Amino acid sequence: MTILKQELKRGKLSLLIWTLSIGFMVFICMLMFPEMKGEMDSVSDMFSSMGSFTAAFGMDKISFGNVMGFYGIECGNILGLGGAFFAGLLGISALANEEKNHTAEFLLTHPVSRSRVVFEKLAAIITELLIMNALIILISVISFTAIGEELPLKEFALLHLAYFLLQLEISAVCFGISAFMRRGSLGIGLGLAAIFYFLNLIANISEQAEFLKYITPFSYADSAGILSEAALELSYIIPGMIYAFSGISLAFLYYNRKDIYG
Repeated sequence: MTILKQELKRGKLSLLIWTLSIGFMVFICMLMFPEMKGEMDSVSDMFSSMGSFTAAFGMDKISFGNVMGFYGIECGNILGLGGAFFAGLLGISALANEEKNHTAEFLLTHPVSRSRVVFEKLAAIITELLIMNALIILISVISFTAIGEELPLKEFALLHLAYFLLQLEISAVCFGISAFMRRGSLGIGLGLAAIFYFLNLIANISEQAEFLKYITPFSYADSAGILSEAALELSYIIPGMIYAFSGISLAFLYYNRKDIYG
């Protein structure tokens, strides 16, 4: 597991920065809830009558006045977008980094198969995502305690499970793309995550675009749907996991046959 350890060592600063940044914004956001709680009912009424804007962010399904509704809408965007961006960056750089940094020749002269290289780099991505999510969940739990609000465990767990699956899918798709690249492009990882996010907004607004929910992972990580139903939408998760599996499979298949220049 030398490659796994090296990848974790290489990415520890990025992991720390992204985790603390997301966690800090979530914590600060939750500290605002007690001050705004008394005004949330009127805010919810206002947002519920804003047509397409209301539908886009699911504010017609949950209330700002409820602590979990506030967490899902306000903190949910931070958790969803922040996690998606980090996952995209991890995936898109994983297999392209060796050629970009001119270390591929050194790595592949060692007695290690290309399949093992792919496997350990994938394991490093999943490990970093698990660490990030575990720390953010801890910060979120602390924030609920700090403001004296009870934590609805089921809804909270489902919400964070959905965010982890979203990150897993985006990183896996980007991982597959990374196998075809020689120099890496962080913009592709960030851009893909942003596109998925806006596809979900479009699907929420337009009935004619609802098919997009089967394409974007943000459809099953929609906090409004999860909190209102207290369940995950398997009809969206299953296609998402198929996309993730396809990205990983593509990485293994292509990287084993790729001409690599160090």
